[in-house]
Amino acid sequence: MRFSTQTLLLQLGVVLLVVLLSGAVHAWLVYDRIGNEAENQALTLARTVAADPDIRRDVQEISKEEGTPPPSVLAAGPLQAAAEAARVRTGALFVVITDENGLRLAHPETARLGERVSTDPSVALAGREITTRNTGTLGPSAGAKVPIYAPGTTDGTIVGEVSVGYSIESLTKSLARDIVPIALTAGGALLAGVLASFLLRHRLQRLTLGLEPEEISTLVHDQVAVLQGVDDGVIGISADGRISVFNAAASRLLDLPDATGQDWAGAPVPGQLKNLTRPAAQDAEAVEVVAGGRVLVASARKAWHRKEDLGWVVMLRDRTELQQLTRQLDAVGTMSTALRAQRHEFANQLHTIAGFMSIGQHGQAMEYLERISATGPLKFPVEQAELLQDTYLQAFVGAKSVEASERGVALRVGPETMVRGHVTDPQDVTTVLGNLIDNAVNAAVAGSAEDRWVELELLDDTSQGGSTLHIVVGDSGDGLAALEPEDVFAEGFTTAEQAARPGAGQGFGLALVRQLARRRGGDVRVLESGSAGGPGAVFMASVPGVMDRATGDPENGPAATARKDSSG
Repeated sequence: MRFSTQTLLLQLGVVLLVVLLSGAVHAWLVYDRIGNEAENQALTLARTVAADPDIRRDVQEISKEEGTPPPSVLAAGPLQAAAEAARVRTGALFVVITDENGLRLAHPETARLGERVSTDPSVALAGREITTRNTGTLGPSAGAKVPIYAPGTTDGTIVGEVSVGYSIESLTKSLARDIVPIALTAGGALLAGVLASFLLRHRLQRLTLGLEPEEISTLVHDQVAVLQGVDDGVIGISADGRISVFNAAASRLLDLPDATGQDWAGAPVPGQLKNLTRPAAQDAEAVEVVAGGRVLVASARKAWHRKEDLGWVVMLRDRTELQQLTRQLDAVGTMSTALRAQRHEFANQLHTIAGFMSIGQHGQAMEYLERISATGPLKFPVEQAELLQDTYLQAFVGAKSVEASERGVALRVGPETMVRGHVTDPQDVTTVLGNLIDNAVNAAVAGSAEDRWVELELLDDTSQGGSTLHIVVGDSGDGLAALEPEDVFAEGFTTAEQAARPGAGQGFGLALVRQLARRRGGDVRVLESGSAGGPGAVFMASVPGVMDRATGDPENGPAATARKDSSG
């Protein structure tokens, strides 16, 4: 049996039980109310009969006599006539009058006159009124007993009592008249409960998509295992525009707290993600998004279940590390190419030394070796490279200089450069510095100036626990022209040709490095927009947390000496 059917039957059973209990209680309350009314009516009639002066006098006279008159005398006496007249007039089952011993002086059945009453009269003969429901010689009844006092007193000598009763059968007939609206009410409540149960069953099936509880439980476990176990971000948007799924990977990639339950239109996610779920969007459409300091590839698909629209599913994949790795591999490849080019020069230098030695020109050989030692066996085409004392920066800038030189651009290090510490986070430095240099080289190549150059200045702040690297990059390009400085940091903005670096993607470098720097507490901004004919634009970046303080005297070390020599 399906769960929805079990639920329906259970609801019907509960409704039926509640209706039956409610009807029974209501019927009992009506019956009890009718009984109470009968008792009160009997009490009123008994009080009336007991207060009649003639009845009080007659009962007192009989009580003074020795014994009790025979039934024939009582049947013809005034007490019997008065009691029967009251009974007939009120429709009571009986009106019984007794003496102080409980012997009947008046009774509907004359044959029972002079006998003791079948119900206990002691309470009334003790001077207290009482209402009762019991069964006597005439059947079950609801009645009352009231004492009869001697004439002229209200609390004196008790000479007898009056018992009045109404038949329970008459109460049942009254209940039968009142039970019809009770039954109609119960039937209406039962019908409403049945209809509500069927409607609830239909809604339950629609909400659960016809799935059983075991299937729903399995789906929940599978969903948690899949959504929390994958590295891709998953965002589920229901058909009514609410975020129903926002897994941990999505929070990490977007650098946002869990947004489950929020309205998708007002959620703090990039606008490009919202554009993917617009009505005209295609399932296969994918975009690159910069968010949380990462480059993400986002795609969206429409979700359906048995022709029912369930909303959208947005997938997020991180390609930041891939881009950073690609940039690092480009730098390594450039450096490898430069090393292969320089290998021939190194071999020629060795041959020259060997020639000096073979002809006995030891002095010239020593002088030649000193010159090689001063400049190094390999020489990158970067001016004032000696101002960079960190080996990582030397290698990276040197590789970039080779790449720039191949494109006809001279890369030089500015005279104000002073780096005293060591790079502790090469990955972020590569991302920021590499993007700025690449953009500057592209701008210099595309510029109208004949002398194409890119100037780089670096300054670290490692004093008093600081660890910030400041980068300034300028070029000989035509500047940003009429563009606003902030436009170049917009996602997807680019002036480069897509064929410049096939497969690299354009329009995300500056947006990425700015978000990366700001995530660390720094920033990337435009210092100068430049103009046509050069010099071009100047960018400045501050990247905290990527430097470590170096040992030794920063004011007299090699970097300071080289800086002083280069500035004269």
